[in-house]
Amino acid sequence: MPEMPEVAALAATLQRRLRGRAIAAGHLVSFAALKSFQIPLEALAGLEVEAVTTHGKFIDVDAQGLHLVFHLARAGWVTWHDVAPRVPARTGKSGLALRIVLDDGSGFSVTEAGTQKHLAIYVVADPQEVPGIAALGPDPMAEGFTVEVFRQALRDAGKAQLKGVLRDQRRFAGIGNAYSDEILHAARLSPFKPADSLDDDAAAELFTRMREVLRDAAERASEVPIDKLKDAKRTGMRVHGRTGEPCAVCGAIIAEVSFSDSSLQYCPGCQTGGKPLADRRMSKLLK
Repeated sequence: MPEMPEVAALAATLQRRLRGRAIAAGHLVSFAALKSFQIPLEALAGLEVEAVTTHGKFIDVDAQGLHLVFHLARAGWVTWHDVAPRVPARTGKSGLALRIVLDDGSGFSVTEAGTQKHLAIYVVADPQEVPGIAALGPDPMAEGFTVEVFRQALRDAGKAQLKGVLRDQRRFAGIGNAYSDEILHAARLSPFKPADSLDDDAAAELFTRMREVLRDAAERASEVPIDKLKDAKRTGMRVHGRTGEPCAVCGAIIAEVSFSDSSLQYCPGCQTGGKPLADRRMSKLLK
């Protein structure tokens, strides 16, 4: 799933290529992906793109006051076309959901792989009309997001586990499964530790490591072409997606906890005092 660093890199690339260009046409292929209905996609035709920004994991293409907003969910992606295909967009194995063609013949496609379709597209007059954006918590990289704000968010989360709290978009916008693993590894904290159990020093350390991990990932992604971003993200991971490999920090073998639709990775040596965490899925299989 694209998270804040990759979404920011995608938006920056689209900003460079779209700003000042007019949208010639929008071809919706996956009608189920369109979640708004008051403003038709056709209303974007002829409008000039003024900016491309982000809200958490949402990308927002601002075309003279109308906003094409999309969330790539778990398996969505953006493909840039120097010359957009002339053949009308059709459904098929490509997973194509939306194609935008610009006035110079270039454009981009939004695709989604797999059978579970969660990609979401909106055309709205105000991004706050998108429910997921309206519910977002603060951007953890924003200038006004202080360690005091972070500490209070952890206290408000109560006994909820740190892994889930970091991923909760209502608390912190833009952090997903991968970077929550990386942040907790950098802070040497168990993903199952209750959020309100951290004292002020531990919360400050987690705040610092969170900002460092996200900043470093954003810097790495900023110069990477769109078609290389996924590989660059995987390469930069220390624990996420590295089950069975030795930890680069302490040498312990990276472990995994599996859930019904996802998994987390952690280092027992760095994060849990050498103790393995209970794998709920494997425990059920062994009963």
